[in-house]
Amino acid sequence: MAETAELTVGERTVRLTNPGKVYFPQRGFTKLDVARYYLAVGEGVLRALRDRPTMLERYPDGVEGESFFQKRAPKNLPEWIPTGRISFPSGRHADEICPTEPAAVVWAANLGCLTFHPWPVRRQDTDHPDELRIDLDPQPGTDYEDAVWAAGQLRPVLEELGLRGWPKTSGGRGLHVFVPIEPVWTFTQVRRAAIAIARELERRAPRRITTAWWKEERGEKVFVDYNQTARDRTIASAYSVRPRPHAPVSAPLHWEEVPDARPRDFDLATMPVRFRELGDVHADMDEQVCRLEAALELADRDERDHGLGDLPYPPEHPKMKGEPKRVQPSRAKK
Repeated sequence: MAETAELTVGERTVRLTNPGKVYFPQRGFTKLDVARYYLAVGEGVLRALRDRPTMLERYPDGVEGESFFQKRAPKNLPEWIPTGRISFPSGRHADEICPTEPAAVVWAANLGCLTFHPWPVRRQDTDHPDELRIDLDPQPGTDYEDAVWAAGQLRPVLEELGLRGWPKTSGGRGLHVFVPIEPVWTFTQVRRAAIAIARELERRAPRRITTAWWKEERGEKVFVDYNQTARDRTIASAYSVRPRPHAPVSAPLHWEEVPDARPRDFDLATMPVRFRELGDVHADMDEQVCRLEAALELADRDERDHGLGDLPYPPEHPKMKGEPKRVQPSRAKK
């Protein structure tokens, strides 16, 4: 009979199959280690996932094995884990898991889920985001320190627009900044606000920050990926384990920590210690809800005064009204 283990998570008992399976050979971390990690940071990761339709990034044989993204809820989903129906740009829909308790996260970890990808909406209203998410993505020739510098420029831009951002490491080379917002704007409107913020950053630091969608035009700069606010695009949640050999995690930060914190500071072993000492440093994020009027007014001024309209959507999206041609510049010239 295969080895199993049971973890008590709140009022539930979650059964793990093959708990000794090694998921991170370089560090020796097992499936049980991953499950215990999510148990240790349970309240923090639940805060990031609560009631959000969530895609699972699964590595059933560990980070050196095959992986896949699971959008639809698994068939063996327990009845105590609710789902939310989301609609894709194609018009199709899916029912995704919506964690409401830490046990749901540990249950998913038993399936080999390392990284959780929540939508910026709640299951009660899946058409109106309640987070504006900004992805600071260093391009070739730049690194994490450049993303840190860009985040330092982003913070005052947000504050001038009446917005409060909450930074976290991506677990890789970049930084994410989430802004909690009232769920009254559509995906299109939230993306428009994100573009306006990105363009303002680019105006202030054109040599180091770019909004260029085409990689051939970005150069050695930090790309502000405005399309992370498009429907069906998700960003790894806070506290998610990332599938890299050293088992890093996406770490929520205080702004004051951003200049000195480094991604390798936060992993499967160190984050539980930090969580015990500090708790969830983004715990009151949902209580600091912002509005987008000022950012949308900035978008209007960009279009009216500078002729700056929409930017290209991801390739899987249907063509949108007002969107420029989705043609790689070098090919368009030919």
